[in-house]
Amino acid sequence: MLNSYLQAPVASANASSGSAKLGEVHPQLFAVVRDRLRDRILSGEFKPGDRLVEGRLSEEMGVSRIPVREALRALAAEGLVTVEPRRGASVAVLSEKMAYDMVAVRAALEGLNAKLAAQQRDEKTLAQLREFLREGELASREERIEAFQERNSQFHQLLATATGNEVLRDMLSVLRARTALLFAPSNIRRARQNWDEHAQILSAVLSGNGELASLLASQHVYNAAEAYAEAKAEGGGRPSHPRPDR
Repeated sequence: MLNSYLQAPVASANASSGSAKLGEVHPQLFAVVRDRLRDRILSGEFKPGDRLVEGRLSEEMGVSRIPVREALRALAAEGLVTVEPRRGASVAVLSEKMAYDMVAVRAALEGLNAKLAAQQRDEKTLAQLREFLREGELASREERIEAFQERNSQFHQLLATATGNEVLRDMLSVLRARTALLFAPSNIRRARQNWDEHAQILSAVLSGNGELASLLASQHVYNAAEAYAEAKAEGGGRPSHPRPDR
């Protein structure tokens, strides 16, 4: 079922289980360390500008510095980490203009992605999307927060896979990783609204209404940007609204 709704890699899931250090239980440390650090950045444990010291992280995780260094380089390629000579690695800080630009581009591409998904009338794919929507709505009604948060996290990749457009999928994958630095903290707070918006997009896709799906998907990105601005303002930071004119 679209790779079981594109579940997270087994190594990443296993990394969060038990109290054993990573170096004691995982053979492929680079990917595990990368995923663990990504989760900690996106959860807000590590905030923009925080230094990510190789030695401290390697000791904490029970691994050598090599997989930590490789993980930090990979996260730098995703735009989540900045690596500077002599200063080392730190969580990336996005400028107002960069945030503005990323929201504009992602909104446009998410709209295109949803439109193409609506044009995909393969019955197997449509059945998988219907099942995904049914399970998410059931979890929402039953107040199973973790379940519909999981659907939220799977939604965009699921839709990208449904289009069958590998170029667009790869472009969005990179962009989503970078915008995650903006949206992740507020997404935790607005999980139910996220699901409601995802469900509306899916409904439009399933009905074959590409124009509506595109509009809803673009609006969803702008809504996330507004939530980011509000969360930043509440946290005492200078309010910023990376929301391009529409």
